Amino acid sequence: MTWIVYIVECSDGSLYTGITNDLARRVEEHGTSKGAKYTKHRGPVTVRYTEHLDSKSAALTREAAIKSLRREDKLALIAAQPGPDGAAPIFR
Repeated sequence: MTWIVYIVECSDGSLYTGITNDLARRVEEHGTSKGAKYTKHRGPVTVRYTEHLDSKSAALTREAAIKSLRREDKLALIAAQPGPDGAAPIFR
């Protein structure tokens, strides 16, 4: 099973990092206030970064590493990830 580490941008501009094995379901949960306590009143959220890993353990380790980063470093990580068209995403 593939696990996904993700970063979403909340409506207030803050960033939230989490893991899931079903990104569409998890984003929907965040959008309907059934996701994390942090995002409950900060929706809607926009996915800004994803990273696919082979195990839940690896995903949890990577999530912890990303959560320990400063905001600027998270934004750099987001900017370095190619978008669906191969171009780096534009982030405000």
